[in-house]
Amino acid sequence: MVSYDTLAPESRVWIYQINRPLSDAETEAMNEKLGTFAQQWVSHNRALKAMAKVWHNRFVVLMVDETQAGASGCSIDSSVRFLQELESEFSVNLFDRTTFTYLTNEGEIRSVDMQGFKAAYDAGDINENTLVFDNLVNTKKAFEQDWQKPVAKSWHRRFI
Repeated sequence: MVSYDTLAPESRVWIYQINRPLSDAETEAMNEKLGTFAQQWVSHNRALKAMAKVWHNRFVVLMVDETQAGASGCSIDSSVRFLQELESEFSVNLFDRTTFTYLTNEGEIRSVDMQGFKAAYDAGDINENTLVFDNLVNTKKAFEQDWQKPVAKSWHRRFI
């Protein structure tokens, strides 16, 4: 696995939200498996310049620097199969796209479904300045600049 710092800003990013916080031990174990996967990840028999890591005990982030070799459909399929194996092994869900995750005023990461997001907004638990995680960012540069953004500047806004 390559270092995050060596990946180009245009590197491709996939973010998978974990449906519950992992313990530190689970995060460490998952990171070991992710590191092994990233080292062995190939596209058309060419090694990908890739990294994979759990962020905040809540998100699996895969990155590929496509300046060397691009991720193909087959290599993306292999990553999905690998993530499905992680789901089974760690008893988590990585593919639920109907849950929103945000940062509370106390700095806690919290997840709610779409209806819960609106209810939290109506109750004042979430406001225009609450930071939400935009798991649709698709480059390293966007990950660094826009992964966490205020509700007012996010696509999440349309659900409140």
